[in-house]
Amino acid sequence: MPAEVVKDMSFRMASVLEVQYGDTKERYDHGVELAKQARAHVARLDISAAQAARLDGQAHTARALWNLLHEYFTFRQGRFATLKDCDAAIRQARHEIDWMGQLPAQAAQAVLKAYRQAWANFLNPGHPACRPTFKTRIRSRLAVDVPQARDLQIKRLNRRWGAVNLPKVGRVRFRWTKDLPGVAKGGPAGRITGARLVKDAHGWTVVFRVELEVPAPAQHPGPSVGIDRGVTVALALSDGTMHEHDPWLSGGERERLRRLEKKAARQRRARTPGQPTSHRLTRTYAQIAKARAITKRRALDWQHQTTTELATAFSVIVVEELKITNMIRSARGTVEQPGTNVAQKAGLNRAISGEAWGRTVALLEYKTADRGGQVVKVPAPGTSQTCHQCGHRDPGNRTGTVFACTNPACGWVGHADSNAAINMANAAGTAVSGRGDLAVGRSVKRQPPRAA
Repeated sequence: MPAEVVKDMSFRMASVLEVQYGDTKERYDHGVELAKQARAHVARLDISAAQAARLDGQAHTARALWNLLHEYFTFRQGRFATLKDCDAAIRQARHEIDWMGQLPAQAAQAVLKAYRQAWANFLNPGHPACRPTFKTRIRSRLAVDVPQARDLQIKRLNRRWGAVNLPKVGRVRFRWTKDLPGVAKGGPAGRITGARLVKDAHGWTVVFRVELEVPAPAQHPGPSVGIDRGVTVALALSDGTMHEHDPWLSGGERERLRRLEKKAARQRRARTPGQPTSHRLTRTYAQIAKARAITKRRALDWQHQTTTELATAFSVIVVEELKITNMIRSARGTVEQPGTNVAQKAGLNRAISGEAWGRTVALLEYKTADRGGQVVKVPAPGTSQTCHQCGHRDPGNRTGTVFACTNPACGWVGHADSNAAINMANAAGTAVSGRGDLAVGRSVKRQPPRAA
């Protein structure tokens, strides 16, 4: 069904989709204004091979249920299925199909809720979500919802481990790294509303949905700053400082990843077309996925540490409003009009994706809001080509990381990323001091330690 037809039928969805926006509620406790914050806490599960196999079966059943639900919902004669129809179809399928019983009933209802929310996001004009579609077995992330917190029965066992009940799996241990509300005395105020089980290359993890009660934040007294996101320099601030990181993988780890990718290529060439993937190739793919998962974890850890430091130090953070999806589009072109510098553009796309600019802003937004600050987005065009001293705009002003104003009356020279950050801060109406050096006072690299 075309997207235009779906949007024209959005009025039919109004009675089906009930969307509630916002996850913060306020109340008063002894004269102190309290706010409820929805947060997530991730913990590693310690499960046996049999328990992992049961979780895999539940996750694949949830994915198949999504696909069946999508087919039932959309492929009908001229109308969408209602929420009542979908719920009745799920109940009937659980009675008639044996393998549907692997998935707990509450998890099946959570699949329906997530599918409903996906349509709501697509029909919302201000949301970037695409039209819901089928989930493939290879690219879909394995996940199972536990929507009711009373089924978890969380208990702390000792200083390092806790225990949680998983439906149709049993009692399992998880790594205790942070106090959870309502579990032990002296913990944070709030409650656990549910959980989600997610599998990555390193195994299964549990994501607790936590609702915290914290005092309403006061206005942040700190200064304002502009931040330019880049590839050569990860984050350049308008005060001249920069936040950089080392490569996410060490030299030995990168060499091992290169060898694994070459090994996978040899095994693919030896594979007979049409035959199932061999166990050796599957094992090689798993090793590659683990190496890349380490990269993602280290990048996320660096982003969390850096954004926490920035949100604590500054009250207003100004960033560019970038359309990252358009920036990392391939340059291959078409057969009639092939693109140029395709390999160079592909390398730039990988570098931009590796920095995860969108995730950096998302982390900054909720962390600054928790501390009484805010994130301001300004238009991106011209920030890297305009001199912040005289306002002269010329593509020749910038050469790599060096900015040299071509205006004879100005002639300012400095770091190009710092100049762009100052322009962002000025565009948002914040007072900043432009520094004329090449950011000699750079911050220390805050890359987390790596394993040998």
